[in-house]
Amino acid sequence: MKPPGPEETRKSTSDICVFASSCTLHGLGHVFGPGGLTVRRALWAVAVLLSVSAFLYQVAGRVRYYREFHHQTALEERESRQLTFPAVTLCNINPLRRSHLTPNDLHWAGPALLGLDPAEHTAFLRALGQPPAPPGFMPSPTFDMAQLYTRAGHALEDMLLDCSYRGQPCGPENFTTIFTRMGQCYTFNSGIDGAELLTTTKGGAGNGLEVMLDVQQEEYLPMWRDMEENLFEVGIRVQIHSQEEPPLIDQLGFGVAPGYQTFVSCQQQQLRFLPPPWGDCSSVSLDPDFEPEPSDPLGHPSTSIRPSPPYTLTGCRLVCETRYVARKCGCRMMHMPASGGAPVCSPQQHKNCASTALGAVQRKDVCACPNPCASTRYAKELSMVRIPSRAASRYLARKFNRSEAYIEENVLVLDIFFEALNYETVEQKKAYEMSALLGDIGGQMGLFIGASLLTILEILDYLCEVFRDRVLGYFWNRRRSQRHSNTNLLQEGMGSHATQVPHLSLGPRPPTPPCAVTKSLSTSHRTCYLVTRL
Repeated sequence: MKPPGPEETRKSTSDICVFASSCTLHGLGHVFGPGGLTVRRALWAVAVLLSVSAFLYQVAGRVRYYREFHHQTALEERESRQLTFPAVTLCNINPLRRSHLTPNDLHWAGPALLGLDPAEHTAFLRALGQPPAPPGFMPSPTFDMAQLYTRAGHALEDMLLDCSYRGQPCGPENFTTIFTRMGQCYTFNSGIDGAELLTTTKGGAGNGLEVMLDVQQEEYLPMWRDMEENLFEVGIRVQIHSQEEPPLIDQLGFGVAPGYQTFVSCQQQQLRFLPPPWGDCSSVSLDPDFEPEPSDPLGHPSTSIRPSPPYTLTGCRLVCETRYVARKCGCRMMHMPASGGAPVCSPQQHKNCASTALGAVQRKDVCACPNPCASTRYAKELSMVRIPSRAASRYLARKFNRSEAYIEENVLVLDIFFEALNYETVEQKKAYEMSALLGDIGGQMGLFIGASLLTILEILDYLCEVFRDRVLGYFWNRRRSQRHSNTNLLQEGMGSHATQVPHLSLGPRPPTPPCAVTKSLSTSHRTCYLVTRL
């Protein structure tokens, strides 16, 4: 018996019946088995089609759910042996001290900050308890708002009566000066310039920061007329924040009143959000230096290279507001970071442009800042007790060389500590990941069609065999037939040419024997050609 050739073997591997008999896909062998169409085979075909349809329906639903990118939020409380103490920013509600204002300050900043007319300067100086401007007074040719707040703002050395951290004394050297919309403020444990961050190993009162402050009410500016900027309260504004986050104390700070000891119990919360498409967080750092527009009067930006600060929500808003004000007014407000070399606004620029531009950008919500992917915040619980007691009033008056009435109206105590050495983590997690999708697809595949990953490989291998035999084989056969036909035409042309060439000979031409006729025309031509040559 003649063994099958390679073409027959290749054809058998691409035959659907041969594939169905060896495939691990359930039910396929009953559909494409040997024999004709029967009721049993039809029922098996219906069952296989229904199972495949149900499998594809379930897979489509799982893929659709995965592409919706759902997330879930997990809240967990964790223990720790040591926690980093937060940054604490303190601002006196009164921005400028009345005793440090000069006629030159009123000339430049009076209309913008206090709403004063030039004719009212003398009366206002009299209200401040200062003599009027001397005759022939000439204001300075330039004026710096930052220098005004540095010179006339409340000095921490005068406000800080007592300071301790975890029972150890501290002082003004442990605070960093910073400018906010409330003027000159001070931050404890800021970590600026690589300073080592303070930590705590215990919770409860006495294991954090405790300060005694003098609000200096006698330095508060008088109420001259009804203005939106008028302040009716007295005390200290406080914000507790992470070292990476700039303070936004005018909006996020809480007030501490004189005559009270305020206890602030904190709990650290670490937030983790997902980036798109699962969430909307961002971790791209924003650099306040920017390339100004061609029409921007700022000129060329600074070329100094420095690392970008980490992304925070308040930092993003501050940078956005700085860019907007700098482009509109050609300057920046005192609390804004140095942006593109923009100078600090003059009092006229502050009144006529910067204040209006900042109000517009906040009112229109121009700054679209997503949540940071990682941030730290501090939950707070406040409680207060009245100070000083009758027993302590005389002692404090003698200690600080003040009257008892002054102590009651100006002194406050602020105690900030961790409630316990635990912290909360609020983390967004992917509700449905790729591994879960593959697991569901594998489960549905096994349930409905009894297949696995190897079954898919078998189907792919069968499709490759079909492609090679049916598609590539067609082109191979077609090319082979064309090659044979070209060979036959060439041979026919050579045979006809040999019969038409005359035989050159000196002697008489011998008789030519008759050609042997064969079944093949090409063979008869070849035989005649050989005989002629002989």
